[in-house]
This record gives sequence, structure tokens and C-alpha cells, in this order.
Amino acid sequence: MSTLHVTDAARQRVESVRASRKDEGLRLRIAIEGGGCSGFQYIFSWDSAKGADDSVFADAIITDSISLPFLEDATIDYVVNLMGEDFKITNPNASSGCGCGTSFAV
Repeated sequence: MSTLHVTDAARQRVESVRASRKDEGLRLRIAIEGGGCSGFQYIFSWDSAKGADDSVFADAIITDSISLPFLEDATIDYVVNLMGEDFKITNPNASSGCGCGTSFAV
């Protein structure tokens, strides 16, 4: 079974967005697509629907079966710093990444 780690900060941020949108089933969807400056890119969206090939982690993150192998053992965090706030992926499968953190190579 595949593993995706979700920090408390990421889970709490998803819960906060759920509350503000009044949607208890809302989750952060992470998909992997070809593109970006490093070969693959992370696509983030909010989604209340779970497809047959989707996996859910910590009742906060959802991803499809095509994207999941690229995210195996990755950690999803929510970071607040001087540059702003955003979800951050620490991905042990990425051999390199871009400076902005939204694309990677394997």
C-alpha cells in the first residue's frame, strides 16, 4: 500500500478551508502532470469528489492512481513564511526540482 505523509499543519489548513467553504468532504487534490521547468509538475486543486482510482490520506489529501507512484513516501506540509503561505511537498522520488518547488524530475 502506498504511503503519503500529511503534517498536522497541512491537515489543519484543509480543515480550515473546509469550514470556510462549508464543505465537509473537501480535500486538497494533488496531481502530477508532465511539464514545468523540470519535467513534471504538481497540480493543486480543491475537490469534494472521490473517483474509483483515487486514494485519500489523513482525510485531507486526495490523489489519483497515476500520480500516486510519483508521490510515494512524500510529505505534504503547509508552510507560512515571509514569502507567503502554501502547501509544500518534500518528495524523496524527485532527483531534482525547480526553485519555486512546483516542478521536479525523477
